[in-house]
Amino acid sequence: MMRYNQIKDLVEWAAGFHARMARQYSEAADKADNERLKMGLDYLASRELQMKTGLEDLFNDGTDHSKLLETWFDESSEFPEPPELDRMAEETVIGSLEDAMKTATIAHERLQAMYEHRALRSRIKPEAEFFDSLAEGHNSEIRHMMASMEELQGI
Repeated sequence: MMRYNQIKDLVEWAAGFHARMARQYSEAADKADNERLKMGLDYLASRELQMKTGLEDLFNDGTDHSKLLETWFDESSEFPEPPELDRMAEETVIGSLEDAMKTATIAHERLQAMYEHRALRSRIKPEAEFFDSLAEGHNSEIRHMMASMEELQGI
């Protein structure tokens, strides 16, 4: 990852990350040996695609985020999240519903941490608010996904 990036680069990377995770879950669902696991993985794939679409919508939702999205930021190389998340997106999701939930939770907690880190390092208030909002969105997404997956485990 480059040291200097625009916010839109990070948003595009995150949308791509969600797309890759969705593909992982879909591929695992196709190979799942039981219906409950298949349903859980399909559900996770659909949530990832929703988040991908939500991020992509920032570029064409009719409001003008372009000034904010084109804001540059300086990120030292000590920040570990993206390479670690990139590795997660390349790993095959296998195993049980619990494994899939664990993978989803870790991925979303890391994304949330990355957004919180960016919010703390923001130089302007709109940038901080933008990343705080993404972090809060991930926090509620984790709660929503876990509730749904626990319901599925109870079936």
